[in-house]
Amino acid sequence: MGARRGGPGNERDVTRTRRGGYSEERAVYVISVAADLAGVHPQTLRIYERKGLLNPQRTSGNTRRYSERDVEQLRQIQRLTQDEGVNLAGVRIIMEMQRRLEEMQGQLERTRRKIAEAELQAQRQGPRRPQWGVLARLDDVRNIYADSPWGG
Repeated sequence: MGARRGGPGNERDVTRTRRGGYSEERAVYVISVAADLAGVHPQTLRIYERKGLLNPQRTSGNTRRYSERDVEQLRQIQRLTQDEGVNLAGVRIIMEMQRRLEEMQGQLERTRRKIAEAELQAQRQGPRRPQWGVLARLDDVRNIYADSPWGG
């Protein structure tokens, strides 16, 4: 165990966490168990992988390993295809849109945290005097002073 699947962007570990538990990212299920948990045939998982709907991790011996997240994706694919009548091309589009939505929600949450931190920092600094800037043409300033009692 402990092998990582090669390929860019897929750095999920196949081992246990430090505390001995499994996270939803940990690939712990062999294909038959993952298929059973999702209620499909193992060959269906291979088809989904070929179609780009799943990307299971691999051990150093090239054995597929599925995580809790992979099993949940399988269940979602089943719901979309069986209950909603979506074909696999549609499933791929839906899943990509969901991935993008989650990514944008993460960006939004990070932005909200930054704004909250900036507001908190501004509160700690206390109220600030507004800085006023004035722009005037030199001729206008001369005219104002020419008409005033202290002007020239």
